[in-house]
Amino acid sequence: MDQARTRLMEAEQNAALLFRTAEDRGLIAAGKTERQLNEEIFALAKELFGIEKYWHKRIIRSGPNTLQPYNENPPDLMIEEDDILFFDFGPIFEDWEADFGRTYVIGDDPVKQKLKKDIELAWHEGKEWFHRQTRLTGAEFYQYAVDMAGRYGWTYGGEIAGHLIGQFPHERLEKGNHGLYVHPENHNDMFAPDAEGRPRNWILEIHFVDREKKIGGFFEQLLT
Repeated sequence: MDQARTRLMEAEQNAALLFRTAEDRGLIAAGKTERQLNEEIFALAKELFGIEKYWHKRIIRSGPNTLQPYNENPPDLMIEEDDILFFDFGPIFEDWEADFGRTYVIGDDPVKQKLKKDIELAWHEGKEWFHRQTRLTGAEFYQYAVDMAGRYGWTYGGEIAGHLIGQFPHERLEKGNHGLYVHPENHNDMFAPDAEGRPRNWILEIHFVDREKKIGGFFEQLLT
């Protein structure tokens, strides 16, 4: 395994530990705002790893805000009893990026629990399918994510289904540069090397929603 992939996996393991510690300490609870919980996770990351740097905005969304894709900035909501919420964080560990997303359900609502389960199952299905390919455009992979949402009984809620990741700062994820995203306008081969001939590393993100019930779920981690 090349050094870049090893370091990216280490960064992801640290991000997973951050989220598990937040769960273990009971931070993911009703009665606080999204912003309050966000600040608590930020403080926890500093405590555990000494990090304060993130390569993209830190996202915690609950209730109807879980319908919103990354580029939106919905109003800060109070986390309620029997709620659904998700995290999307991009911490930087020793100049290597993680991008990690998870969904949490407070309570026993069966529809929300099913959504949480389905997005994780779909993520692993998408990864397995990706690794069976030898050539695949970002547009084709995005369509696969959309089709998965329908098969699981949901609607796909994201404008993308993944993106490149690497050593900070990686290839710039500029708005409109669809070649760096799992996006319906990316017709480049995801298996092609970068401009310097190195293998690219991709993130797969899954965002399923039910617009009638006003809930969404999100699962994201390293694909390659």
